[in-house]
Amino acid sequence: MRGAEKRGAQPSPPRRTRSWADGHRASPQAPSMSVHYTLNLRVFWPLVTGFCTALVCLYHVLSGRGGSAAPQDGEDAGFPLLKALLLLFLGYLLLRFRHAARQRFLPRAPHPGLTPSSSRLFPEPGLNVLLESYYEHEVRLSPHVLGHSKAHVSRIVGELVRAGRARGSPGPSPGGALALAFRGDFVQVGSAYEQHKIRRPDGFDVLVPLRLPPLVGLEPRGLGSEPELPVALRGCFVCALKAPPASPSGGAGHQWHRDSKPFSDGFCVDLRGRRHLSAALVSRWFQAHLQRCLTTVRYSLEERCRVSLSPGGLDQPPTLHILPCRTDYGCCRLSMAVRLIPAVHLGDGVFLVAPPWPPPGLLSDLPGGLKAEALWGLNTARQEQRLLGWLQERAPPGACHLKCLQLLKALRDLGARGLDPMASSQWGRILSSYTLKTALLTLLLRGDSLHSWEEVRLRERLEELVLHLRDCLLRRRPLFHCLLGPEGAVGLAAEIGPLPKVLREAAPVDLLAAYDGRAREFVAARLVSTWRRLPQLLRVYGGPRYLSRCPQPRSQRAQGFPEHDP
Repeated sequence: MRGAEKRGAQPSPPRRTRSWADGHRASPQAPSMSVHYTLNLRVFWPLVTGFCTALVCLYHVLSGRGGSAAPQDGEDAGFPLLKALLLLFLGYLLLRFRHAARQRFLPRAPHPGLTPSSSRLFPEPGLNVLLESYYEHEVRLSPHVLGHSKAHVSRIVGELVRAGRARGSPGPSPGGALALAFRGDFVQVGSAYEQHKIRRPDGFDVLVPLRLPPLVGLEPRGLGSEPELPVALRGCFVCALKAPPASPSGGAGHQWHRDSKPFSDGFCVDLRGRRHLSAALVSRWFQAHLQRCLTTVRYSLEERCRVSLSPGGLDQPPTLHILPCRTDYGCCRLSMAVRLIPAVHLGDGVFLVAPPWPPPGLLSDLPGGLKAEALWGLNTARQEQRLLGWLQERAPPGACHLKCLQLLKALRDLGARGLDPMASSQWGRILSSYTLKTALLTLLLRGDSLHSWEEVRLRERLEELVLHLRDCLLRRRPLFHCLLGPEGAVGLAAEIGPLPKVLREAAPVDLLAAYDGRAREFVAARLVSTWRRLPQLLRVYGGPRYLSRCPQPRSQRAQGFPEHDP
């Protein structure tokens, strides 16, 4: 239910500062927009009617208390008149509200003497108007609520990771025992911290860096240059334990192997004759350690919120559910889900994380003695945040590139309506938020002027983004990772800062190469069909300003998709 609500307000860009958590970097804010207010008549008239009804009830109560004495002749002559006036006024309000609702939500029958073109006193709004209104009512997040939600998540997660650091302080103990521990900070990643999250601030992603024992070094290596490996796994990495330089006597090497054996046995697997850090074993330890830390801090959090931890799986990290009980922000009592992702820092803001789990058939027989539990993915969220901030600084005031990305996500959600569960899951995997963001970055970095992304060209840029995605899905052009593409990391080093060697030497990664041609063709056809029928879809699902004047559709044809379309 929307009443008079502030629309379009965006905070001014803050200075880039360090927060109290080491891993949190302030993200660039979206440019400020004009502020205007709208009145929802469906809310206004019932409120007025209820207020007048309350006045009538109050009058009856007061008149009943003061009417114990018998009235004299002519004393109550004015009371029936007052009651009648109030009842007439309430009846007028009800009729006025009914008339306004009919004029707004019911179709108008054309006059018999008018032609179809002249029967419309108000023409149907165009796509630009529909997109703008849909963005304001259904897509755009309130910066006020988003900021308070992020602050609440920061406080809860900060206490949790500090407890994890205190519980497991790494280092050698008598007998050579070594262990992992939380580093004590966290890194906020994802769309909520890059200013392109849509609809509700109820989902957040947080990297929890792990601190390795002092004697353990890592040697990561990309798998993109191994042609016998399945395409879906060429973007993965393996991470071997790195021994210290051998001394002439060889005693230091033997001592290192002896001291690191407990860590190696608990967190590593054997791969091609060397011990490699296992993402599966680290994730299992991380989940158990997280549960112990939550037990430690749960009592101190009881007065502020209720927290619970959902265990993770093969393709999902553990999720912390937060429901504020008493918050300083009365408008922000939202249930929030925070995905806590264990991360191993490689340097310069690059982290190893558990990779997206591929289809089961790919893991049955890996070539070259590889093991699925030894595979890692690469997280470059820090570099991508810096890249978006650099583009925001170069863009003209009021640039619409982030708005295009938000509308593209909403377009993806509209296209998923009417699909069966399996097709909807495949649609969401291929058109993931990361894929859509990469497509936008590709267009922004290909050399065109950022002045072409002005607000007045929103429809043109959104159509260009849809057609670019279609070409990538139909294999007309690759969709490379923005930093793992041909010369991507080297060409952007000046804009995003230094990069570790493993990132500079990694092979290019095509984000869509893992999907078969049939699935890609289906998604491409469905995406183009959704774009062509976007005005009809927005009139059906777009919100109170342009609701379709008919019941909700139940078939794919009624949703704007012909039955023969994908």
